[in-house]
Amino acid sequence: MQDVVEDIKVLFRSIKNTMPQRVEKLPQSGSDRTYYRIYYGDKTFIATHNLNIKESNTFIYFSRHFGQYGLPVPEILAVNSESTIYIQEDLGTESLLNKLEAYGHNDYAYNLFVKSLGKLAQIQILGHKGLDYGHSLTAKEFGKQAIMSDLLYFKYYFLDTLRLPYDKQEILDEFDALATYLTQTEYKYFMFRDFQSRNIIVRNDEVYFIDYQGGMQGALQYDVASLLWQAKAELSDEWKNSLLVFYMDEIDKLLDKPVNRDIFISQYNGYVLIRLLQVMGAYGFRGLFERKAHFLSSIPLALKNLQWFVQNKRIAVDTPEFDRILQLITGDEIIKRFEPPKAGVQTPLVVRINSFSYKNALPADESGNGGGFVFDCRGILNPGRFEAFKKYSGRDKNVQDFLEQQTRMNEFLNSVFDLIDITIEDYLKRGFDSLMINFGCTGGQHRSVYAAEQTARHLRNKYNVKTSIAHLNEEKWVR
Repeated sequence: MQDVVEDIKVLFRSIKNTMPQRVEKLPQSGSDRTYYRIYYGDKTFIATHNLNIKESNTFIYFSRHFGQYGLPVPEILAVNSESTIYIQEDLGTESLLNKLEAYGHNDYAYNLFVKSLGKLAQIQILGHKGLDYGHSLTAKEFGKQAIMSDLLYFKYYFLDTLRLPYDKQEILDEFDALATYLTQTEYKYFMFRDFQSRNIIVRNDEVYFIDYQGGMQGALQYDVASLLWQAKAELSDEWKNSLLVFYMDEIDKLLDKPVNRDIFISQYNGYVLIRLLQVMGAYGFRGLFERKAHFLSSIPLALKNLQWFVQNKRIAVDTPEFDRILQLITGDEIIKRFEPPKAGVQTPLVVRINSFSYKNALPADESGNGGGFVFDCRGILNPGRFEAFKKYSGRDKNVQDFLEQQTRMNEFLNSVFDLIDITIEDYLKRGFDSLMINFGCTGGQHRSVYAAEQTARHLRNKYNVKTSIAHLNEEKWVR
């Protein structure tokens, strides 16, 4: 990591003729790219390190092309000779999703969606002009093969895990018919591919777009479907419908002739379905196969989103076996499989979580039940070895950032959660009243404290269970 930071500083000096004050690694996203924030005076910049050179070159090319048309994307300021590091404008940290969570579904949030769709129409249609799709990261066009790929992704990583009986050949034939119908659109322009509220940055109440390196030529409807039907956003049907009408008004201003709205909406519904199924495939892969807790917990909400669509929308193509399967997987019985039990006001279970130092004895269980868990955090790199962290604890942000970004603590805790969740769910069903979970490290100040705090947060969020936290070595912390 230190070599990357030094390379970033050298690249920064090529545009400012001086070194930055500091460079901080940002939390890892779902991709293999790593991001850094550069501090220089009262300004900040973003540096990206990516060994996938083709992906970097695609993002850089798209950014510079869109920038020529004044479209709302970050400016690329410098690229190193190997194309493994580039520095771009820092648009800030507030996404449209952050704004929606902070303000709720009010007029302010609605107007941000309006702005986003207006700018989307521009980047799709104006950005399409003169764009060389040969720079696209995967396929040049989101055509039949790409649609089939999304459908099969859903089939293999979600549908087949449910072990439901269905006519496999009939499903494949109906996938083919659906893909053929959706590729017959005449409105093919730049397609963002992952246009969701997390990838829309809000700065001074204006919207900007990031993470469009997966873009290609495709149907206009796909990106609108991605934004309006994002499960996390939980937009009402009224918002979805009015925002779709606004978007069609916007593209009519930019196209040579107005769209046929009946055909456009029918194909839009088809792309909504494709997007919802692609998301289910992703949650299945990340959650059911890779066992990542965040994706597992997202499955019920995504299924309810799909359930509403199946019950209320229609596509102008006949797929009886697929329709039957969609009805089955969005039934309450299937959804309940993925919903963890929730503690209520009368639930007796209290989970006592301790951090401790291995210089002392293991925590005593005073409940009289015995058992519980003891996890040894000493296999994780110790922040306490570094002078900058000695006088801090796992409750402090600088220590948390270190553990999340420079150690394998996230992997460790994901494995912990897989184990303890089994017991929590069993105890909730059986009405037990006590469970103890202990985390130990050398000094009981950094790693074990962080693990205890994060575990309590996980259990409260997932199960609504009562927790108590005790840091047993706190009196002896280095201060």
